[in-house]
Amino acid sequence: MKPIKTIALLLAGVATLALGACAPLVTQNPGGKISPANVHSMDGNDRVMLKGADVVAYWLPGGGYKQGNPSIKSTYENITFYFSTAENKALFDKEPEKYLPQYGGYCSNGIVYSIPWGGDADAYEMIGGKLYMFGGRGSRDAFMLDPQKNVALADKYWKEEVSGSNALVHRTKRTTVAKVAHYKTGAELAAEVAKAKK
Repeated sequence: MKPIKTIALLLAGVATLALGACAPLVTQNPGGKISPANVHSMDGNDRVMLKGADVVAYWLPGGGYKQGNPSIKSTYENITFYFSTAENKALFDKEPEKYLPQYGGYCSNGIVYSIPWGGDADAYEMIGGKLYMFGGRGSRDAFMLDPQKNVALADKYWKEEVSGSNALVHRTKRTTVAKVAHYKTGAELAAEVAKAKK
């Protein structure tokens, strides 16, 4: 391959990666009261909470994770919420704060370490009348080893550090140069969970 063509391809690749990395800088930081937030661009909407999960469905009898419909949606605090039914949309529109997941929908166990990252719609727990999302079953199990302590830590870090910050910048800082004193790796948490199950 000719050197000029190779350089052009490399520059195009670097530009693509740079633009891709910038997406979370903007998308996950909508401003308003819920910022940063676990939101994604989809279906022509800039910021969809939890990849379109219906946040009201968790609260209903027999409820839990249910994917919302992009044609049944509301916008609150610059974030788009999808709903599985018009009735759920009406409930949300009446009292949006009631149905919001804690910590902008990020993994609650990550927020225990001041890391706004992840959060899957099908990994959740209702604690004290609030909805907590997790990055998977392992994260949820680790959090539930001591939910009272972990809620207190997550509330503290959300209030004092994460809320209003840029998710990507804060996450990078807290996963590299400035880990919290009580930081534990995924392997360490998995070992604690396995020990608790014995």
